[in-house]
Amino acid sequence: MTTTSITNVRDLADTVRAAFEDGTPLRITTCGTWPESLRSVRSGATTLDCSAITGIVEYIPGDLTLTARAGTTLAELEEATARHGQWCPLSPWGTDAGSFGATMATATRGPLTTALGAPRDLALGIECVDGTGAVIRGGGRVVKNVAGFDLTRLMVGSWGTLAILTEISVRLRARPAVDETWSVPLDGDGVTERLHVLRQGVYAPLACEMFHGAAARAVGLSADAALVRLGGNAGFVAAARSALRTASTNAAPHDPAVWTRAREVHAAPVLQTLAGAIDRPLDRRVKAQFDPRHILNPGLFAESA
Repeated sequence: MTTTSITNVRDLADTVRAAFEDGTPLRITTCGTWPESLRSVRSGATTLDCSAITGIVEYIPGDLTLTARAGTTLAELEEATARHGQWCPLSPWGTDAGSFGATMATATRGPLTTALGAPRDLALGIECVDGTGAVIRGGGRVVKNVAGFDLTRLMVGSWGTLAILTEISVRLRARPAVDETWSVPLDGDGVTERLHVLRQGVYAPLACEMFHGAAARAVGLSADAALVRLGGNAGFVAAARSALRTASTNAAPHDPAVWTRAREVHAAPVLQTLAGAIDRPLDRRVKAQFDPRHILNPGLFAESA
């Protein structure tokens, strides 16, 4: 298997265009922290390493928006936004060594997704290179933009099978004034049900994840437990804390660093698409529009040629 390293969008477009003309299959990667996620890509494909397409293109703290290239790591986004009391709340399962582009291409969720939004909810616009080598833009860099929004949603979560994401714009969040983590043992009657109610209530936590057996041990918990993250202003968190204690009198403060370990327990995104899924008529037409020769991550969805 050969590997071609790409450093800019123009070279990427030229490389894909040549592959389109020759019918050469391409396996798309950036930081390569999720190699098993692409195990279904057809053997013999040329690996296209896009990890050097990096950098924050535009960051406007006053608008809570940021645009960065696909190879930029999540750690770099965290560092840039933290200086302004903001964050990009993707925090996907895995680590911050992963790339922005892979997170959005796989639409990988994380513990903050329910409260702060999934990748498709946070995406404002994209730039990408389709399977013919054409550079395409959809959406924009501002929250009120609506042009091309459907194209953005289409590409986020397409796993690089329609186009290669090269640049993404997202909405950010202000960091909460109070941010604390609690552990809740799951050994009492009705605790799980009460936590589900809490997640749907007016004092919903930023995150609420339950860990059992080996997963609980992997994150350093001595027994099956839920990790609950409360965030907001002081008044809101005080009320949320009271609601949590109503759900479980055994709730106890916990080291917030546990979320790093918790995310690592599920280190790679799961391909949640049935084999042959893009053999449906509409999917075939979409695939033909953006990747007519099926050269981008071929076989990932077990599609027919």
